[in-house]
Amino acid sequence: MNRRRQKKLTGRLFEAVLRGDTMRVGALLRAGADPKRADREGTSPLYEAAVNGEAGIVRLLLAAGAPPDAESCGIGAEGTPLCAAACWGHADVVRELLAHGADPSLREDHGTGWSPLRWAENGPHPDTVELLTAAGAG
Repeated sequence: MNRRRQKKLTGRLFEAVLRGDTMRVGALLRAGADPKRADREGTSPLYEAAVNGEAGIVRLLLAAGAPPDAESCGIGAEGTPLCAAACWGHADVVRELLAHGADPSLREDHGTGWSPLRWAENGPHPDTVELLTAAGAG
């Protein structure tokens, strides 16, 4: 697929993720949109879906090959998908990420920032704390 088409698909994928349009995300992934490709600011589609609590979209992106622990580096959208979901108490998203191999103890900012557990405790989001603790978060 040529770069121009891939760029268009990526832009459309982000629009669909932002709108929470699960069906459109699925169609775009089937059409060849890259679930690993960040937008021009550095935000990953998985991070965007995780921070917005879109468990169905998170599931689709992970199934399409989005790495569960890849850090997003967009302006105002920095960190791991699991930290983003834990911060906002999106337990369904946390469950999906953990089921797809996200590291429950991985700290943001290349290991120097907060862990998902710390974000969940800060919320406070006791259900998310419980999920992370059961998964071995430290």
